Amino acid sequence: MLTVENLNQYYGGSHILRGISFEAPLGQVTTLLGRNGVGKTTLLKCLMGLVSAKTGSLHFAGQDITLAASHARVKAGIGYVPQGREIFPRLTVHENLLMGLATRPAGTEIPPRIFEMFPVLKQMLKRRGGDLSGGQQQQLAIGRALACGPKLLILDEPTEGIQPSIIKDIERAIRALAEEGGMAILLVEQYYDFARSLADRYLVMERGEIIKRGTGAAMDDDGVKQLLAV
Repeated sequence: MLTVENLNQYYGGSHILRGISFEAPLGQVTTLLGRNGVGKTTLLKCLMGLVSAKTGSLHFAGQDITLAASHARVKAGIGYVPQGREIFPRLTVHENLLMGLATRPAGTEIPPRIFEMFPVLKQMLKRRGGDLSGGQQQQLAIGRALACGPKLLILDEPTEGIQPSIIKDIERAIRALAEEGGMAILLVEQYYDFARSLADRYLVMERGEIIKRGTGAAMDDDGVKQLLAV
């Protein structure tokens, strides 16, 4: 579904992403791990067109999107849940979810599947996003990304600052989406156990490079946890 080839990106004279290449297949969770500051979020911003890649190519669903604008990537079927959630705090839950339908035809309804996965959103439709707990805001951010019916869902550290009970809800939702087989999922995560429980395949970044990759089932044997130790 997503193919990244030899992606390089710079901030000033600093080489931030160094020859990044990987694939995110349909129906699988590809987990990207690494310590803070290794370039994970910068990579996701390049995938979304928020930061331009200096060199390299991006292909999504068979189409070259290397130079595509961010809104065109969303319209093509990429859903993005940024680090920190970035919901609209003064809009209601309902209005936030409607924002996820911006690329869909007028009159498109919020998919019922979102409320099946996250029942709390249906209970709080009229509540402002800024009044929700951190975990509820994360569920809202994921729901907003799912509203457009993406073929690729990108999640940037969805467990950050979230209580354990909601982490379990998010884990179940991600697993269900992957098992349905109609979506590729790229999960950036520092919480090792969460990543291991979901990963079909993993990538480890260090200093802007992918230094290790493999199957999710081999993460313990491959010593991935030790690579993340500070």
